[in-house]
Amino acid sequence: MTPVDPTAWDRFVAASDPGSYLQTSAWAAVKAVNGWSAHRITAETADAPSIGAQILVRRPRPMPWGFAYAPRGPVARAWDGPAVTAFTAAVREGLTASAGRVSHVRIDPEIEAGGAHDADGALRTSLRAAGWRPAPPIQPNATRLIDLRADEAALWGDLRKKWRQYVNKARSGGITVVDAGRDRLGDFYRIYRETADRAGFLIRAESAYRDVWDAFAPSGNARLLFAQAADGEPQATLLLVRCGPRVVEPYGGMTAAGGESRANYLLKWEAIRSSREAGATSYDLWGLATGGIAHFKIGFGGREVRYVGAWDLVLSPVGRRAYVVAQDARVRWARRRGGIRDGGNAAAYGAAD
Repeated sequence: MTPVDPTAWDRFVAASDPGSYLQTSAWAAVKAVNGWSAHRITAETADAPSIGAQILVRRPRPMPWGFAYAPRGPVARAWDGPAVTAFTAAVREGLTASAGRVSHVRIDPEIEAGGAHDADGALRTSLRAAGWRPAPPIQPNATRLIDLRADEAALWGDLRKKWRQYVNKARSGGITVVDAGRDRLGDFYRIYRETADRAGFLIRAESAYRDVWDAFAPSGNARLLFAQAADGEPQATLLLVRCGPRVVEPYGGMTAAGGESRANYLLKWEAIRSSREAGATSYDLWGLATGGIAHFKIGFGGREVRYVGAWDLVLSPVGRRAYVVAQDARVRWARRRGGIRDGGNAAAYGAAD
């Protein structure tokens, strides 16, 4: 393992198969506000990393151990058993040297279960052999991906007939879609907050989404979209983040009026269409959290992808047990504070949080 500067690291992430915005230095900047430190661990082939992860570490008081998490990591140019073994050894050797005492490391690579990188469960077998064990998910374990390499007509044809009708209804009703800047993040948050209250999931304070914008917008990797009525009143919104050729929509919502006008259908279609126009090759609808949300997303085409899930590498068994107890208590408290019933979906739109 050798130190990786942020610029070189971001190039590596963007070129990986796949790369994730949650593995970029911009996301490390977002999480630093909440006390997470970033540590980049790589296993190298020749002079370049073949597999690696940006591991975020936080030390909740009064525990002496840090909790380490590589959101949507590791990322790699090639996935095989030797790469997993080398990466695991690099984590064991390098993380505690860099971050101090750590209870365990959690990863959740965006690798499709049974897909090309996990044929017949090969990747999961390699993870187990290297000492990783299945763990509770933090990010959504299923999503819907739209291949933007098709032409626009094919993408439009992939929408369900009713969805195309709803898009046209919104257009004929005077709904338009516009790009916006930082000055409209207040409008975004108001709609997002209304959506969370209506659907029953937890979101963060407005400042957290301003941090996301400030981290990704300077490089052109964030977009804020609104579907608004003829009088300019916003009825639906999406905050998109891009990494390499992939666009992700981790945050979004609509007002009650937007549901009636079908503004959210037009907004989603325009986000997909314009992302393709901007050169992206993949659009990630980010999770299939609930029946209603999943049904809405399925109508836009693409295919469902289920990942290999989250995995833990335990570095301190005592610390890992202490973390589990503390985390269960924290989640119960957060649900009570947010008015979320047991079993409710705490982050239906914003699982990246």
